[in-house]
Amino acid sequence: MSTSSATAQSHPNIAFIKYWGNRDNTYRLPSNSSISMNLDGLFTRTTVSFTASKKDSLIINSTEVTGKGLDRVSYILDLVRKMANINERADVTSENNFPAGAGIASSAAAFAALALASSRAAGLTLSEAQLSVLARRGSGSASRSIPAGFVEWQMGKSEEDSFAFSIAPVDHWNLVDCVAIVNSSHKKTGSTEGHAIAGTSPLQNARVADAPRRIEICRNAILKKDFEAFANIIEHDSDMMHAVMMTSNPPLMYWQSATVEIFHQVREWRAGGLPVGYTVDAGANVHVICLGDYAKEVEKRLREIPGVSDVLVAGVGGAAKIV
Repeated sequence: MSTSSATAQSHPNIAFIKYWGNRDNTYRLPSNSSISMNLDGLFTRTTVSFTASKKDSLIINSTEVTGKGLDRVSYILDLVRKMANINERADVTSENNFPAGAGIASSAAAFAALALASSRAAGLTLSEAQLSVLARRGSGSASRSIPAGFVEWQMGKSEEDSFAFSIAPVDHWNLVDCVAIVNSSHKKTGSTEGHAIAGTSPLQNARVADAPRRIEICRNAILKKDFEAFANIIEHDSDMMHAVMMTSNPPLMYWQSATVEIFHQVREWRAGGLPVGYTVDAGANVHVICLGDYAKEVEKRLREIPGVSDVLVAGVGGAAKIV
C-alpha cells in the first residue's frame, strides 16, 4: 500500500443525560444510554497518514505525545489496520481550538476525528454506526460526536449495537451552550479512571436503574422543544452523576466554588424567566444551556461571576466529516 492520508474534523459534545460507568471497560460498553448535543464552532481536526516508518507518532497542538496518550491512539489504529488488513504505522497530527482535558469532551472530539480519518486513510468506507462503534473504543462519548445535531447513544446489548445516532437535526432547536470556564487546566483524574470506579459508589446502581426514565423525559423535551422540562432533567441528571463521583472510592470532587455559584445563579435566572439550565461533565466548567435568542445575555451574566475566566459559546454542531 502506498502512503495515504486523510483529515477529519469533529465537534465535542455535551451530554444532557450522562454516560458514567461501563459494564465492559475493554469495549467501553456503557452502563446506561445517553443523550447529547454536538457543539458547533469547537472542533478537533486530525490528519492520519500511513507511512513506512517503524512506529506510530502523535502530535497534538504542535507537541509530540508519547506514553499513555499515544497508546490510546495506537489502539484505535490497530483496530483499523486489522479491518483494512494493512501493517503500516501512522503519523497522527491533531489540533483543537478549545481546552483539552478540562471537561469539554476533548477526547470525544479527538477519537471521533481519529476514527474517521484513520479508517478513510486506510481505504475503508465505514457506515455512521460502524464509525460510532470504532470511536467508542477510544472514548465512550466519542461515539456521540460522529452523528449530527442531537444524538442518542444506545447502550446496546453487545459490542456491535452500542452506537450513537441522531434523534434531531442541527436546525431542529436553536439551543446554545455557554461554557463557563472556571478551570482550563488538565484535570487530575480523567474520565477513563472515573468510569472504572463508578461502581464503588452505592448511588451508581440507583442512577443506572433510573436512566431509562431520564432518557425518555430528555428525548421528549428535545423533540417537543419543552425548555422547562429539558432544563429540569439535565440539571437533575448532572447532579446525580456528580453525586456518584463524590461518593466513589476514591471520591472525585470536580466542582470548584465558582462551579457551585453558577448553579445558584442559573436556577435564580430561570426562576426569573430566563430560559437557562446547567450541566457539568467530568470537570469544573459549567455548560449553561439556553435558547439561542438569550445567549448574549447569558454570556454577559456568566462573565460577571467571580471565578469565571472565559465563556465559550457554541450552537448545535454537525457530524464528523472529512475536510
